[in-house]
Amino acid sequence: MTETPKINPEALAKRVFKTATEVTGPLLFVDLKGKAGVSYGEIARIKLPNGEIRSGQILEVSRDIAVVQLFEGTSGMDVEKTTVQFLGETMKLPVSSDLLGRIFDGRGEPLDKQPPIIAVDEWPINGSPINPYARQYPREFIQTGISSIDGLFTLIRGQKLPIFSASGLPHNEVAAQIARQAAVLGAQADFAVVFAAMGITAEEAQYFRKEFEKSGALDRVVLFLNLADDPAIERILTPRLALTAAEYLAYECDMHLLVILTDMTNYAESLREIGAAREEVPGRRGFPGYLYSDLASIYERAGRIKGRKGSITQMPILSMPNDDMTHPVPDLSGYITEGQIILDRGLHRRGIYPPINVGPSLSRLQKEGIGKGLTRRDHRELAEQLYYANARGNDLRNLVAVVGEESLTEEDHRFLKFADEFEQKFLKQGRDENRNIFESLDIGWELLKIFPNPKRELKRISEETIDFFHLERRDPKTNYDSREV
Repeated sequence: MTETPKINPEALAKRVFKTATEVTGPLLFVDLKGKAGVSYGEIARIKLPNGEIRSGQILEVSRDIAVVQLFEGTSGMDVEKTTVQFLGETMKLPVSSDLLGRIFDGRGEPLDKQPPIIAVDEWPINGSPINPYARQYPREFIQTGISSIDGLFTLIRGQKLPIFSASGLPHNEVAAQIARQAAVLGAQADFAVVFAAMGITAEEAQYFRKEFEKSGALDRVVLFLNLADDPAIERILTPRLALTAAEYLAYECDMHLLVILTDMTNYAESLREIGAAREEVPGRRGFPGYLYSDLASIYERAGRIKGRKGSITQMPILSMPNDDMTHPVPDLSGYITEGQIILDRGLHRRGIYPPINVGPSLSRLQKEGIGKGLTRRDHRELAEQLYYANARGNDLRNLVAVVGEESLTEEDHRFLKFADEFEQKFLKQGRDENRNIFESLDIGWELLKIFPNPKRELKRISEETIDFFHLERRDPKTNYDSREV
């Protein structure tokens, strides 16, 4: 990490200004009187006439004007009597292994009534770009305990795999379940989760806290909670604080980190709000023109680095307004990340949890983390067969709605039945049900027993694999949970 150079006390005293000129929403405009040396992202301390101290961050700076976003808001400020001191450094997060098991607000302040952590260092929250040459290709499987994800859209260590949701869908429950259950199979290093929630209600914040506390998962979780009534600037800081904590634990403590960010749409809305306050020229649907690069600065902090044991895997969660996948946030996120998992309103209405729509979902790096020595050697063929059989069954459902079932062949009826059984037995599972990958694969083989002639009807699986793994043909003495088979 690159350290921001510290300014000596004498120089710091010269960076005090009593020249605030204007307040606009959460923004304070300060006349710099031509003095150089104030930079973007710098932290400011604001002293009100009544002695109250507030803090802020520079969002924009020119030769004469600095625009400061206040964390605590600008209510009650008298610009003529307000003093602004620029501290000469960007915002930093105190880091140590004591971050685990702690709950923080959107600015990194403790929320769990425990003392501040004993820091071994302070890291800038904007991080440092990873040298592309130093990046190691994402490999190895992360188990979420959810069959549809583990079996069909496998999460790989070092990957960025977002969940696309919508209003009213249970993405909070899915996020909490993944955070509780996630694990790396056979890993020598420790595994932990950094969970950052942005723009959530107090009820949702309480839900996340209770979920992690009652399950005992909080001991391996670092939790950041930013509420909807908190200042917009905090929503901008929260994911960066979370990723800084993850980078320290991954690259200094040799841990494997899963970072869950929810909801990235709330984050983008804050960018739009701040952009409007700064009177920026808006882009698509009012979002700033730099939305793509800003999202990329967050998503690209995932990965593996050569020579480092730790890794960072991301699962950002974002809601699609009006279920619209062409909305700028999901649209741009899809370009930056390596796949998407889509929650479906129709499945949710039919009582399927988690309501993951298999058709448009995908994990572009799945092939790098499954197979012999990673999960099980039948994984790829089985996943392709399940995907194909479900897709054909769904197509037949649409056909039946038009022409009726009388026109279907016996084979068509089997695929139609498979689609129904697939939803009820493979996709659907309890909110606290943690299936390991071998259980999920075995459920898939159980479903394929619907087809009486597997070597003829299961065209995505080789005859050798059918002979070895088909449940009716198994040798009971074989250990089918072995990673080597």
